[in-house]
Amino acid sequence: MKRVLIYSHDTYGLGNIRMILSISSYLLNAIPDLSILLVTGSPMIQSFRMPKRLDYVKLPCLSRTQREEYSVKYLDWTILDIMRLRSDLIRSAVLSFRPDIMLIDKKPYGIKNELKETLDMVKATLPRTKRILLLRDILDAPATTAKAWKENGYHEMIDSLYDLVLILGTTEIFDARIEYEFPISVSEKVEHCGYLQPQAILRDRGEIRRTLQVESDERLVLVTVGGGEDGHSLLQSYSAGLQYLPADARIHSLIVTGPEMSETQRDLIDQCAFRYPRVKVVEFTNDLMSYMNASDLVVAMGGYGTVSEILSLKKRAIIVPRVRPVEEQWIRAERMARLGLLTAIHPDTLTPQKLMKSILAELDSDLVDRPSLEMAALPTLTGCLSMMLSGKYDTAQSRRIFH
Repeated sequence: MKRVLIYSHDTYGLGNIRMILSISSYLLNAIPDLSILLVTGSPMIQSFRMPKRLDYVKLPCLSRTQREEYSVKYLDWTILDIMRLRSDLIRSAVLSFRPDIMLIDKKPYGIKNELKETLDMVKATLPRTKRILLLRDILDAPATTAKAWKENGYHEMIDSLYDLVLILGTTEIFDARIEYEFPISVSEKVEHCGYLQPQAILRDRGEIRRTLQVESDERLVLVTVGGGEDGHSLLQSYSAGLQYLPADARIHSLIVTGPEMSETQRDLIDQCAFRYPRVKVVEFTNDLMSYMNASDLVVAMGGYGTVSEILSLKKRAIIVPRVRPVEEQWIRAERMARLGLLTAIHPDTLTPQKLMKSILAELDSDLVDRPSLEMAALPTLTGCLSMMLSGKYDTAQSRRIFH
């Protein structure tokens, strides 16, 4: 049985852990003799159904306070104590599981360098274990990321410790090699895989709309803010904007607040939405893609996972991205809006009236002539891992096959 260990830094929201689980499920379906151990700090991992041959090690939770700064989410411990515990758990999991491949999500040394000892140990004592760095299309603003990577020595680290860098995106939107000033030695290890097309089994669209009491001549708007910890402003703008909908708009709304929104903020959304009979508010669903598929328009923040789901379902979308502490979501939304894939609104310019005006315009827009992006990340990533597991992987050969 082949073994893959996936490290997911995840401290914030739901999009990232949904993305990792989607990748894991695809790998398990494509490679029958594979087991996956997921090492994650996600506070919501227990809410998702695990496929066979996948299990997880839960790390103590962190909260991100600002760019690259973290605090302890639940335990009454210092950040130094919690990071030592997380590092020990990761190292123990790798030593016991002895993976054929380690797939490291986003951060080359993990959060606050918690992977450093483990990666050094793997190189010295588990030389057959391949190391892959998995990056989303965009990390942060080019100047900010290029400076941080140089200061942290990430290029030298990747050159020394990693066999491959897989980027879940296309150069049409963002070429990390150029925009982040990767040296040649790192660029040669990079594969752009295309965007992720989630493989969720969708419930029947008509059944969901009937359950929500959406008539055939009505339109359904799904409003989602991921985990919800910083999504209150968008939901408040949407709720307040309902008063500006024309009386004959015939629009139903499903608002998903997210499990990490504070109770006080969620109560405010409930109270505002209660005035409108065509509005339903729920805290969480582990089947968001089915509701997305049933909708006519999605209003959301701009996380990688959410945007990928919207693109894969070819949905109309209005994205109001997070812009602080990192600019990743705004860069993604702005560049995709420039190509006509979606509508983007900067949160600093968001008003209830502007949001509702954009919603009405987007609902009346034509989807037929919209461009599409390459959505081949899952088969491309799986092909790379399959060749690595069989000992046949070669970077130059991979480029000929996948590009």
